[in-house]
Amino acid sequence: MAATNKLACYSDPADHYSHRVRLVLAEKGVSAEIIDVQAGRCPPKLAEANPYGGVPTLVDRDLALYESTVVMEYLDERYPHPPLLPVYPVDRAKSRLLMHRIQRDWVKLVDQILDSRTKEADRAVARKELRESLTGVSALFADKPFFLSDEMSLVDCCLLPILWRLPRLGIELPRPAKPLLDYMERMFAREAFQASLARVKPKPISTPVSRRPLMPPIELPLI
Repeated sequence: MAATNKLACYSDPADHYSHRVRLVLAEKGVSAEIIDVQAGRCPPKLAEANPYGGVPTLVDRDLALYESTVVMEYLDERYPHPPLLPVYPVDRAKSRLLMHRIQRDWVKLVDQILDSRTKEADRAVARKELRESLTGVSALFADKPFFLSDEMSLVDCCLLPILWRLPRLGIELPRPAKPLLDYMERMFAREAFQASLARVKPKPISTPVSRRPLMPPIELPLI
């Protein structure tokens, strides 16, 4: 049964940072009011909660949090079951380091590809680098059901939203990336991941926002 609360989450359906938070909420079984915000728009209540007007922004009664990592870790501590970070300090530190490396090595490239200001030549270079980097570490996904872990973690919650968006990024992984493709197929089929894609009835906001549909399920390359 989902936890009862008064959480509200301002989220852009197309934004992979917002998707991280929706995925954590789904993994925790925590119900929250998802308020869709189109990129570049800032409804008044979001501006009150977040001085930067960005998403994701989580509002828990009188507490407002932003920046996806801050929000994810708060949710993991606020709703401890199931845990998404290891119990022991050394293991928690290793998970945080993996999250940092995902941000530094892969998310940076994703954001460059998605940035409309990026020149097409630079975008092509970023696509090639991201494709080769993911393919190069594919073997790391072969031994454990989750990314370098026997349990679902915040590391997966950072990684899966960008893997889901690979088709939108114009990236198709090659056959040698089979362990990673298998991981993607397993994770995308999880009930919590599917719930993170589902649209909770959004709360109407005063600023007009055009509703963009969620990305359709991707067809993984046949192996």
